[in-house]
Amino acid sequence: MIFAVPLESFYGRFARVLRGFALLFAFLAVVPATGLAQQGSGETLRIDVSGANVEPLPTAIEAFELEDPSLAGRADEITAVIAADLESTALFRLIPQAAHVAQVVSFDAVPGFEDWRAIGAEALVRARIGQLSDGRLRVQYRVFDVFGGQQLVGQQLLAAPPDWRRISHKIADGIYSALTGEGPYFDSRVVFIDETGPKDRRSKRLALMDQDGANLRYLPVSSDLVLTPRFSPNEQTILYISYDDGTPQVYLQSLETGQRERLGFVDGMTFAPRFSPQGDRIVFSASQGGNTDIYSLTLANRALTRLTNSPAIDTAPSFSPDGSQIVFESDRGGSQQLYVTGAGGGGANRISFGNGRYATPVWSPTGDHIAFTKIVRGRFHIGVMRPDGSDEQLLTTSFLDEGPTWAPNGRVLMFFREGAGAGGRPQLMSVDVTGRNLRPVGTPNGASDPTWSPLRR
Repeated sequence: MIFAVPLESFYGRFARVLRGFALLFAFLAVVPATGLAQQGSGETLRIDVSGANVEPLPTAIEAFELEDPSLAGRADEITAVIAADLESTALFRLIPQAAHVAQVVSFDAVPGFEDWRAIGAEALVRARIGQLSDGRLRVQYRVFDVFGGQQLVGQQLLAAPPDWRRISHKIADGIYSALTGEGPYFDSRVVFIDETGPKDRRSKRLALMDQDGANLRYLPVSSDLVLTPRFSPNEQTILYISYDDGTPQVYLQSLETGQRERLGFVDGMTFAPRFSPQGDRIVFSASQGGNTDIYSLTLANRALTRLTNSPAIDTAPSFSPDGSQIVFESDRGGSQQLYVTGAGGGGANRISFGNGRYATPVWSPTGDHIAFTKIVRGRFHIGVMRPDGSDEQLLTTSFLDEGPTWAPNGRVLMFFREGAGAGGRPQLMSVDVTGRNLRPVGTPNGASDPTWSPLRR
């Protein structure tokens, strides 16, 4: 568990201690009134992430102040993880510490903003690390707007030494949010399918890792063919499909104990499960008598409700963030398209009208987009649209791109891509919601069906 508290701005403490407005104004007088060259006077430093072309923000991370010299190695490791998180967004350009000219003094001292401006830094990160008597690490950090001469955020984090990577991700989250205005997402995990073996005889295992690929572990299952794992909102349990008895069935499994339960409660195949935003029920598809419909299952009493009833194939349901609606795919109109219905069932409205077929819809955590897979003339794409079907944008294209999942902040998508031919191996990819920064996500083997966890608590 990580305990976090905000740090008072240096300037608030400075004013309170000195109690002299003249001294405070004298200090502020050394800061140019114009702020950033791209900003008007008084504006806060902020990366505009709305477009597909963003110039990375020059950012400096000072060497940690050490309360204990023995923590130097740990400080370097934390710095490396922070840097990797920020650089993975393509929104930050980190200035190497060898290029720093400012003399590092105390964590609580006023930064020499002139020195940082001289090397082109627009944002500055300062940190201090120590260890409490109970063994917990204490890491404090501040983020500064160099041209504006002000602290943007400050926080103190307390955690057990094994949680040092989570401390790193939380610091990166604080920096990212302060400088972009977007929600955090680095302190999160991804559950996915690890794939090994030939393309026509692959072994598929459940795997769990941090969003940056660290702390990989395999989850115990009784089958070597599992699919579509999904996180619960409390990230303590997952849903997935297993072929234990030769047909696909929905299972619920605890990440801590490994205990699992089959959740079908209907005859025939069950598949495509997802949790509600509150985690109190799930939706899934069931195929009976040649007909595939969507069902809802209340977990507390195992009450089953049929949500669709049509001769078409209705599948891949996903809740809206407020739990009031469900988006799903169906061929009820003659081709594979996306529809939205109420969470209790009833009439459904078609929202996709472009060329091609649409599949695997998933509502963003912020509610403003629905991601999907689109197949047009034999090519696969990951795309996004508004919940009413407007503003459709295709973000990727390849031989096979499929299965999008949202980061907790609704800003980044992860999916899997596979090449053609017998040697084609699935791999995880990520892309910004604007279509920029398409990049691979490293895993030791082939990987498919990713699902991003909520932000960790």
